[in-house]
Amino acid sequence: MASATLKKNYRCSQSLQQFYSGGPFVVSSDGSFIACSCGESIKIVDSSNASTKFTIEAESSTITALALSPNDKLLFSAGHSRQIKVWDLDTFKCLRSWKGHDGPVMGMACHGSGGLLATSGADRKVLVWDVDGGFCTHYFKGHKGVVTSIMFHPDVNKSLLFSGSDDTTVRVWDLLAKKCVAVLEKHFSAVSSMAVSEDGWTLLTAGRDKVVNLWDLHDYRCKSTIPTYEVLEAVCVVYSGSRFASSLGAFLQQSGKKKSRSTGIYFITAGERGIVRIWTSEGAVFLYEQKSSDVTISSAEDEDSTRGFISAVMLPLDQGLLCVTADQQFLFYSPAEHLEEKWSLKLTKRLVGFNDEIVDMKFLDEEEQYLAVATNLEQVRLWESERRCCIGLGIGHMGAVGAVAFSKKCRDFFVSGSSDRTIKVWNFHGLSDDIEEPISLKAKAVVAAHDKDINSLAVAPNDSLVCSGSQDRTACIWRLPELVLVVKFTGHKRGIWCVEFSPVDQCVITASGDKTVKIWAIADGSCLKTFEGHTSSVLRASFLTRGTQFVSCGADGLVKLWTIKTNECIATYDQHEDKVWALAVGKKTEMLATGGSDAVINLWHDSTAAEKEEAFRKEEEGVLRGQELENALLDAEYTKAIQIALELRRPHKLFELFSELCRKREAGYHIDKALHALGKGEFLLLFEYIREWNTKPKLCHVAQSVLFRAFNILPPTEIIEIKSISELLEGLIPYSQRHFSRIDRLIRSTFLLDYTLLRMSVIEPATQDDLKTKSLLHSEKNEEDALLTDNAEEDQKQVSEEQKPKASGKKRKSHKSGDHSRSHKKVKDSSTHANTAAVPSQA
Repeated sequence: MASATLKKNYRCSQSLQQFYSGGPFVVSSDGSFIACSCGESIKIVDSSNASTKFTIEAESSTITALALSPNDKLLFSAGHSRQIKVWDLDTFKCLRSWKGHDGPVMGMACHGSGGLLATSGADRKVLVWDVDGGFCTHYFKGHKGVVTSIMFHPDVNKSLLFSGSDDTTVRVWDLLAKKCVAVLEKHFSAVSSMAVSEDGWTLLTAGRDKVVNLWDLHDYRCKSTIPTYEVLEAVCVVYSGSRFASSLGAFLQQSGKKKSRSTGIYFITAGERGIVRIWTSEGAVFLYEQKSSDVTISSAEDEDSTRGFISAVMLPLDQGLLCVTADQQFLFYSPAEHLEEKWSLKLTKRLVGFNDEIVDMKFLDEEEQYLAVATNLEQVRLWESERRCCIGLGIGHMGAVGAVAFSKKCRDFFVSGSSDRTIKVWNFHGLSDDIEEPISLKAKAVVAAHDKDINSLAVAPNDSLVCSGSQDRTACIWRLPELVLVVKFTGHKRGIWCVEFSPVDQCVITASGDKTVKIWAIADGSCLKTFEGHTSSVLRASFLTRGTQFVSCGADGLVKLWTIKTNECIATYDQHEDKVWALAVGKKTEMLATGGSDAVINLWHDSTAAEKEEAFRKEEEGVLRGQELENALLDAEYTKAIQIALELRRPHKLFELFSELCRKREAGYHIDKALHALGKGEFLLLFEYIREWNTKPKLCHVAQSVLFRAFNILPPTEIIEIKSISELLEGLIPYSQRHFSRIDRLIRSTFLLDYTLLRMSVIEPATQDDLKTKSLLHSEKNEEDALLTDNAEEDQKQVSEEQKPKASGKKRKSHKSGDHSRSHKKVKDSSTHANTAAVPSQA
């Protein structure tokens, strides 16, 4: 058998996040997205796959009301803070906000023209606002209770506004007359929903008094009252051109139940029972009722706890019906296509808005297209997936069941472990697919296995052994079906959260609260390997790649991929914000699913082959682009060569190109030409390279030249828009200041050389003008020399005449003669010095 290729990396391909925590929601005009309240934020959710497009942090308190403009450009929100906010869905920024109610805003509706927004609140007021100006245009009072629902007339030409309250009344407001024109008082409980017929002259109101009232908008009288015998949360009108109406009408015509030229109104109700019913106003009878609820899957004794639907809307563009359940699920319905026997609704899609804490997960189906998500239960239940009903019930544990493991080979038994510290083996005898009521399962064997809660169970691939892990820090191997102890593993310092058999070797892997994962030999119970790396408790561990690798997850929110042979953690993933309790590995695809306390489910796919292929493709493309770079360099196409060097991220080649341009004549022109062809992303990369070049004295000259030309080309407004430009400038400024300081010191040092050369009269080469100047200076010097010589002779005569009378001897005369010689020499030297110094002074 060929050895398995080790996995290098996994990619998170899809993330299923919490997007709805109950409360208001609103569907876009084309049905492509849903805006949902999720705690203090608003989630913009793709209605096709439940992926979160964007999250708006809207309030510091719970969101209580949402509305969309008719063109889906603006989103309106309000919460317990009483702040009404307008959001731009292109930029997801708040355009304006204001306060208008004295209590929480409970309902919102936008006019069909998009210019008015109506709000209702717990302060019993109904206000209408100008959307652009944010000022109040209408102020209505009259309700004696909380105004829970509000709606404009769908016909923009009819200036009517409807409001329903828990004071059991519906009020009709005329926007032109600015007054209440009717008070509709036929309900005996809070009004929960309102709808207007297709012709615009009938108002339908549903309440928690289990009736639907139909009102004539000509004279505001009650046309009829239809009892529904359930607390209603929503009423929706079925328009005549929709698939609902056409398919239902065809079926009724075929069955003979529909009268010719029928003028009745079809409408849908949804409420506490969790079933959809379709009614007609003629005869006040329902035409269709679901046989069973899709809200929750429960056994017979739990049916009373089903809370049903909390809202329902008809989707735009004839896309069907959307019902929202009390447990935060979005159910999409459409008419069944084949109506030979009976008309029915088909559940086409289910979006789960809130998962709570995910405890465990398993892949279902051979193709592993389904994922079962579990939480703690007090009893062991077996479910039949197609009919979604319980077929078996095992009663016997005295505490919460914390672990279940099915047989791998025969599939005729399963093992359960509980907080009562016992392990039980159950068989499947008597089970069948066609039973109506769940049968009682029988336990084949039971053993008091541990001193504390049992957290995990695993059955060996050949169904001969079962391994149990407990909070008592031990794991045990038991022989099936008698549950005889084979070996006990001791060595962990904290409780064991997960155990699993190797698919190929006689060993077991355990994950513990002591932050370690250990592999044990079944033969003698010795610890073969210990893996450390998690910073908190390791909650799950599972083998991969035919037992040569494993994946682990823990309370630190990390998922780690390990290679057993080298004891190396080759990848760590941080996609969760809290403990990762659940880990599922697909047997066929080895796809991973992780979930935990953050209510997020992440799906991971092996990306080793894809990344290898991508790396090979990039390498091949890099070779081709490298050849293009060399060709451009040979052809002196520097602009193209610089673009390719930036694309290939070759800073050394890029520096060589700019150095070559700096040595050319008209270097500035060539550099400008190359820089003009770059985009913002390429400029960002270039500035990063310049920052590195600028730190080295040998490279800084080219860096400063390119930087100077770049700042001349780019206006300051574009420079500011470049990503991370402030960080780049912080790295450029200190070294640039150092370089300029060094240049200043060098320039000051050249002043001494200038002075020395100036004094030596060799600083400048002689020119024709200099020769004329020099000849003129030479003539002036001769005149000065003659004048100095005459003055010296006169001084000599005067001295000799004064000294003659005083001479007394030959010796004295000789002394005077020596003094005269020295003085004459001194005068001559001084005249020579004066002549020499005259040249540079004139120069």
